[in-house]
Amino acid sequence: MSKIIQGQFVDIKNKKIFPAEISIENEKIVKIEEKQHDVKNFLLPGFIDAHIHIESSMLVPTEFARLATIHGTVVTVSDPHEIANVLGKEGVKFMIENGKKSPLKFNFGAPSCVPATNFETSGAVIDAEDIKDLLALPEIKYLAEMMNYPGVIYKDEEVLKKIAWAKHFDKPTDGHAPGLRGEDARKYAEAGISTDHECYTAEEAREKLGLGMKILIREGSAAKNFEALIDLLPEHYKNIMFCSDDKHPDDLILGHINQLCARAVAKGIDVFKVLQVACINPINHYNLEVGQLKVGDPADFILVKDLTNFEVLQTYINGELVAENGKSYIKSLPFEKPNNFNTSYKKPEDFKIKAAGNIIKVIEALDGELITNEIQQKALEKDGELISDIENDILKITVVNRYEDKAPAVAFIKNFGLKKGAIASSVAHDSHNIIAVGTSDEEICNAVNLIITHKGGICSVNGNDQKVLPLPIAGIISDKDGWETGKIYQEIDKMAKDLGSTLKAPFMTLSFMALLVIPDLKLSDKGLFSGKKFDFVDLVDKN
Repeated sequence: MSKIIQGQFVDIKNKKIFPAEISIENEKIVKIEEKQHDVKNFLLPGFIDAHIHIESSMLVPTEFARLATIHGTVVTVSDPHEIANVLGKEGVKFMIENGKKSPLKFNFGAPSCVPATNFETSGAVIDAEDIKDLLALPEIKYLAEMMNYPGVIYKDEEVLKKIAWAKHFDKPTDGHAPGLRGEDARKYAEAGISTDHECYTAEEAREKLGLGMKILIREGSAAKNFEALIDLLPEHYKNIMFCSDDKHPDDLILGHINQLCARAVAKGIDVFKVLQVACINPINHYNLEVGQLKVGDPADFILVKDLTNFEVLQTYINGELVAENGKSYIKSLPFEKPNNFNTSYKKPEDFKIKAAGNIIKVIEALDGELITNEIQQKALEKDGELISDIENDILKITVVNRYEDKAPAVAFIKNFGLKKGAIASSVAHDSHNIIAVGTSDEEICNAVNLIITHKGGICSVNGNDQKVLPLPIAGIISDKDGWETGKIYQEIDKMAKDLGSTLKAPFMTLSFMALLVIPDLKLSDKGLFSGKKFDFVDLVDKN
């Protein structure tokens, strides 16, 4: 079946815009002809998210596609690291098979760090032999983010085997090394690490660009480095890509990579350079089978209203109109619901901490950041126990092993701002145990048990007032469509803020408080952990 699409053709390579007519046959572009017409809208290649964990949208790939294509996204470079930490290789294969049922072109990586560290309990292990098996699959395009940068620098045998297999299959290796500079950064890049999406200063990014790495400008629901890095784009546009990394469903409803293009152009950056970053660079770096709006290419492209706001009017993938004017033409499909959830209900006394000193180490959460600080605070004591200090915003935080019955790890955190109740989630990077913050042991226990009841989810609780979004797929993914998931998520997010939280995205921030590979102070199911020392530390200062 042939199609003809008209518009103002955006020629990114030659930096030209002209009226044109595109002819499509058998899913490919067979002719691009300069031709006068009255259509004022712009034709350009589809947007690409160069690094995303689909699971963080709390949607299966087929449901993610229904939302993302509305905003002109036709391709993702997707690290299935989250589901792999729960279900191992079978989780990766679940994502691949589900993604195949969607027109959106998902390109998955082989998760390199499952578990992310040995200081936490995950549901699975993916070793070098598993990496070999995954990289041999044509659907696996790269070795996903190598978070174990100490293992790279100090030449850990297992880590180097994984990188070697990526080189064997001629597939790139993604990086993840926040704050890594100097000689260590050089060793990391020379080992074959090709990208980094974790830079939080322009100086760090510039240094890594100088080492030959590609830099990803990231704007997710919690982690954001757009403002810190965007001024690098005009000079380094050939070696920069856009990504979201983690995008919650309510944010995905509002926009995707199109938002980053609009913000970049609003800063006066050349639109052709912006589109090179958003539409072309990931194809070249990851060797993706995606159309670039050229004759002979798959007909993957979008029609936008203008080149300032990038309002997407139509999205085409393989010549098929998959979204138009905010409506998705992709249908919901049935899918399996694999899970791994084997812990029993908890009691309030499981979260008590006996007083053994009055100066404690406290996790300082930073709004919009994955990194945290370690601060020293005087603990609030009652009846020989350490309790949440609501007045000074020093609240209890717990991580509960979801894979087996173990005593919860409990510590304290600042900046969640809750004045009553508790919030909890089984989306807790990277092992996805249950994580909760609350104002009392009873409220924390209620929130944790609500997650256990549903074998995964996010919730806000305040006495008998409870709101929960069940996540029955691996304990991290909803079985509902994107719009319903986003609506419920918004309600729970609003309740968390009504309970006092001042964070822009309290659940996204909460999900990173167990991410040990991002410094500094974090909490795993095994205890309080210092990212700087890369070891467990005591809660109470005994000096």
